[in-house]
Amino acid sequence: MDTGLEHQLKKIREQISSKAAHQQQHAATLLAVEETIHEKNVEIEPSSYFAALLTLLEQQAGTGSKGLSNAIIYLLSIILPHVSTQVLRAKFSTMMAVLSQSLDLGSADVALLRSVVACLEAVLQSQDIGSWSQPVSQGTFKSLLALSADSKPKIRKRAQEAVSALLSQPPLPAPVHPAAPLAVRFVLDMLGNAKADTQSAIYTLQLVKSTDMTWPSDEFKELCESLMQLPKLNAPFLTTMSFQALGAVFSSAAASLEEEQFRDLLVEIIDLKPAVNDPLSSEAWLKIVQNGYVAYASVSPEMCFESLPDLIDLVLPDIELGKQSTKEAATQCIWAMIRDCIPTSMLGSDGIGHIVKTLTSGLSYRYRESWALVFLLIAALFQRLGSFAHPSMDALMVEVANMRMEPEFQLKNEADAVLGAALRAVGPKVFLRILPLNIDAANRQNEVGRAWLLPIMKNHIRNAPLGYFKSTLLPIADSLAAQSLRFTAQGREIEAKVFVALCHQVWALLSGFCNVPSDIIDAFTPDFAVRLSKEIGEDLMLRPSICAALSTLLTAVHHIAHQDVTSSPMTKQQALAAEEHLAQFAQDFLSQLFNVFAQSPGASRGYIMDTITAFLAVISESDVNVTFVKVCTMLDEVLKTHKPPAASELTEKYLEAHPPPHAYTMMDLATTMAPYLDSDRAQMLARAAFLLARQNDDATLQKKGYKAIVRLAEQPAGSPAYQLIESSITAELIPMLFESAETVALSSRRDRLALISRLSRSLPDSQIHFIPAMLSEVILGTKEPNERARTIAFDTLLVMGRRMAQGGAIDMAALAGGAGDPESPEQPEHQASIYEYFKIIAAGLAAQTPHMISATIASISRALFEFHEQLDAEFIIELMGTVLMFVVNNNREIAKSSLGFVKVIAVVLPRELLEPHLNEIVPAILKWSHEYKNQLRLKCRHILDRLARRLGLDVVAKSVPEEHAKIVTNMRKREQRAKRPKGGETGASARDRSHLEEVEAASSAVAKKSYGNTYEDVIYGSESELDDSDDEGAGGGAGTGRKSKQSKKKQQQQQQQQSDKKGSSKAGAWIKEDTDGPLDFLDRSAFTHFATTNPADKPRRAISMPKMKNGKLLFEDPEEEARKARAATAANNGGEGGAEGAEATEDYYLESVKSKDGFYRTPGQKIKFRKRKAGDSDDDVEMGSDGENDGRGVAGSGKRGKGNSGAAYGREFKSKKGKGDVKHGNVDPFAYIPLNPKNMKKGLTSIKGSNKKEKRGRRTAN
Repeated sequence: MDTGLEHQLKKIREQISSKAAHQQQHAATLLAVEETIHEKNVEIEPSSYFAALLTLLEQQAGTGSKGLSNAIIYLLSIILPHVSTQVLRAKFSTMMAVLSQSLDLGSADVALLRSVVACLEAVLQSQDIGSWSQPVSQGTFKSLLALSADSKPKIRKRAQEAVSALLSQPPLPAPVHPAAPLAVRFVLDMLGNAKADTQSAIYTLQLVKSTDMTWPSDEFKELCESLMQLPKLNAPFLTTMSFQALGAVFSSAAASLEEEQFRDLLVEIIDLKPAVNDPLSSEAWLKIVQNGYVAYASVSPEMCFESLPDLIDLVLPDIELGKQSTKEAATQCIWAMIRDCIPTSMLGSDGIGHIVKTLTSGLSYRYRESWALVFLLIAALFQRLGSFAHPSMDALMVEVANMRMEPEFQLKNEADAVLGAALRAVGPKVFLRILPLNIDAANRQNEVGRAWLLPIMKNHIRNAPLGYFKSTLLPIADSLAAQSLRFTAQGREIEAKVFVALCHQVWALLSGFCNVPSDIIDAFTPDFAVRLSKEIGEDLMLRPSICAALSTLLTAVHHIAHQDVTSSPMTKQQALAAEEHLAQFAQDFLSQLFNVFAQSPGASRGYIMDTITAFLAVISESDVNVTFVKVCTMLDEVLKTHKPPAASELTEKYLEAHPPPHAYTMMDLATTMAPYLDSDRAQMLARAAFLLARQNDDATLQKKGYKAIVRLAEQPAGSPAYQLIESSITAELIPMLFESAETVALSSRRDRLALISRLSRSLPDSQIHFIPAMLSEVILGTKEPNERARTIAFDTLLVMGRRMAQGGAIDMAALAGGAGDPESPEQPEHQASIYEYFKIIAAGLAAQTPHMISATIASISRALFEFHEQLDAEFIIELMGTVLMFVVNNNREIAKSSLGFVKVIAVVLPRELLEPHLNEIVPAILKWSHEYKNQLRLKCRHILDRLARRLGLDVVAKSVPEEHAKIVTNMRKREQRAKRPKGGETGASARDRSHLEEVEAASSAVAKKSYGNTYEDVIYGSESELDDSDDEGAGGGAGTGRKSKQSKKKQQQQQQQQSDKKGSSKAGAWIKEDTDGPLDFLDRSAFTHFATTNPADKPRRAISMPKMKNGKLLFEDPEEEARKARAATAANNGGEGGAEGAEATEDYYLESVKSKDGFYRTPGQKIKFRKRKAGDSDDDVEMGSDGENDGRGVAGSGKRGKGNSGAAYGREFKSKKGKGDVKHGNVDPFAYIPLNPKNMKKGLTSIKGSNKKEKRGRRTAN
């Protein structure tokens, strides 16, 4: 039986314990039917289900048991799509008679009608052409059409899906479905009544939009006319839906239309252009125009092109005036027409000039908000025209370049893309003729320099003639270098550096000219090769550019010559000739590159090795072998005198400035030649590599030895190197790996693991003992610090497992080291299998070190994830019980790996194996639920979430101990929070948001699969989804939850404020003043003086105009007005306590902090009042308070504790915008000074209180 059907039936069976009555009825009915089938000894298949359910439905026809009938029809809707066509045709009449009784549109419930529609779809889908001519079939189809316009959304959606599925798959051999005329007539009737019943018309348009079918040609014109009449009803949503439906009909029937009919229809559509301020209708109209003209271009290219300029002229204003979505739709429409509606024969016609003129108008200032989109269209036109863009688009190219040169131009990247497209289209020769660089002082002639074009040219030159670089650009580079030398001699270092940089930028263009040039044989002359070789050896700064250019040239030519390339500017024969021509210079280049490679620092010579590899690919194998012999001779000589370098000479800093030892260099060069060696030379390299891999004096040489062996082993099957490795596996490789196991260096482990993986793939049965012998080393490799080494170790585990699964006899004597010894006791042979492989891995659990135990558990997890389908349940349960004992281990390293194992079994094991062991799994992992180190706490939570998703939260909660009940509570809260709509969302918007999140999660999962593997996604992929902020009761404090909620609320408020600001912003334009003179609006650079925001707009305080009262100017105080507003609000809310409420609303704490009369707290939490300083401008008079009760306590009297408590008289008169006092309609400002007689002393002319210092001064004066 089909797997999909079995999965659906399994889900229904599990609903027997559901709380919903209808789900219980479905499950009980299914179980009863299956029991009946078993009793009759009938094979379980869809036809047996169908027969039993149909018989049961016929028996229930007159009983009136709606619950059972509904359950039967629901099960039939699931079974019928899997029943054979012959059976459904035989039972067609019976099914129609039974289902028609349930097709009561007035009284049937939604669920029943949906099931009936699904059944009718499956039955009708299986019928042939003759059956569709019967009245029963036509009547049933009309019922489906009526349901497709039903007011109930679920019924309507399911009926529309059924009708669309039926019409899109006509019975063979009919090209058009026999029921299509019925559908068209139904649509025409509903659309004809659109004015009276708009809602039904909209439902019908949804049906037309979702139906992908070939419409009958007789009714097609009438259908299009009806659709085009709907926009005239001035119903916005109906207009949008009509455009969308028209687009669907148009796309499906465009191929069958005649040319004249096609043109007339497009003209009528153009006349229906909606207003640009209606985004939905405009976008739908633009989509129709785009699809229509692209289809029309395939029918009549020349006629379509004739109307293209006027159409682009019509659509372009939408880019200026429309909403953002309309602008993008208009851009997409014009871009598609430029790409598909300009035939090759018309590339040089006059119509192109009209299109160029229209797009040039898009660079006017009124399009400033949409210049980025206009640049996109201009680039598309350059791309389509190619070389025909010259000369029709020369002026446009100059205009874009001039805009790009303006210092305040903001779309430099978009302009660079346009110029790059122009460069690719017309080529560098024409491009530089229109826009000369003007960087050579001798030929500049006072014109503006365009050195900024050099980076653009570097990224966009393709398939250009190499001879142009030699004849034009190379002299410019030489001139710039000579000018730099002259400036250096004159002591003008800054100018010299500028010209050196320009010279290097010109040389950097060589890589683009070497990308499949058309004149390799003519341009790559011996003189040019000598020049390049000389620059590689002498100029350190030019060396990367030249090496990159040579590597690009050689790689591209070799690829075209030896691969089947569909689209290339060079034929295969031309590529072979070019490769042969370049091979003539290979020996000289290789000699130079070898010398440069040996002298270059070790950290910056990778590009040189890439160039050497490219040259080795184009020369003959005999030349490679001759070169290899020379390198091996030098390697033997340097190895005789080689001494391991000191540790300080192997650091990254040292290698950045010094070349490595010559032995390292020669071994690297020899390894690079491995793919091209014959059998004798490969044998020489293998012997040297074996020798270096065995020694342990120099770890770097040991690593290079392993790397050379791996390079030989990775060659294609049949090559001399591959055959050499295959023949030496038993005699040399395996013994060498056994002998060097104790002396392998840390840096060599990655390449050694790669070699073990390679050997394990092709082990003969006699050497199968190699796997258990090397397995412990591979297991430890899973804990290597190097990520690539760990990846290779895990891959090697899988390779070994697959080889063990193939079978074979494990020689235990050879494994014990006694092979070939007649006196050694005979060891029993073990048969290789996947079970034996797991047993060998599990032996590492008995190790003495936590490191080995942790690595073993990680290896078991990876192997179980890969091979769990090949293991039986009993073995998995035994393995699971063994590893679960280590979850509660106190060692964190072991516990971390054990939790990874639990993650794996929570994902891959079936539910029937996992659920019985929850009482062991859940308490074990909860031991680490409060451990913060190594993120063990998050791992536990993640495991519980996965178990809850697979088994259900209620099932997992039964296994959680009482002391961890808070974790279950937190999980329920998070589950409910995820289902709950966010603030301000309706149920529909919440569903849309959840659907969007699911799509994003799916896309992220696809991205993960692209860059990682599934096992890593299981182990590491989802922990970032959880954080401690969700732990409300699972160990986190209440304060943490409050802070997270407050921070989230604050973020939401900030986002709302930003959106409000964006929404309130209005488009406008300002002119920036120029100190040089008035602005010339006729100048093309005038747009750089325009801005969409006010340059002088700075946050300023609003200035309120004074009011006149009794002949006096009264200035309003904003704070006073705010205080009055608060008082009025408090009065309305609090009645008599309004005044007190208003007074209480003042922020006294803020006032005490900001005011110079306020108080502050010392570190000992004592209150101190700020003391006034001389010259304080806040108050002109410093007076003491007379106290609230007795009037005592003069400020400055020297008495502690009886001074001013922080409140200053006259604060209500203080100006908030400047110095001085303000009158607020009450008494005059001077009236706030309390003229207390106690403060007045004889002989004093000031009313300021005296202090001790003043008294002491008066005594001295007396």
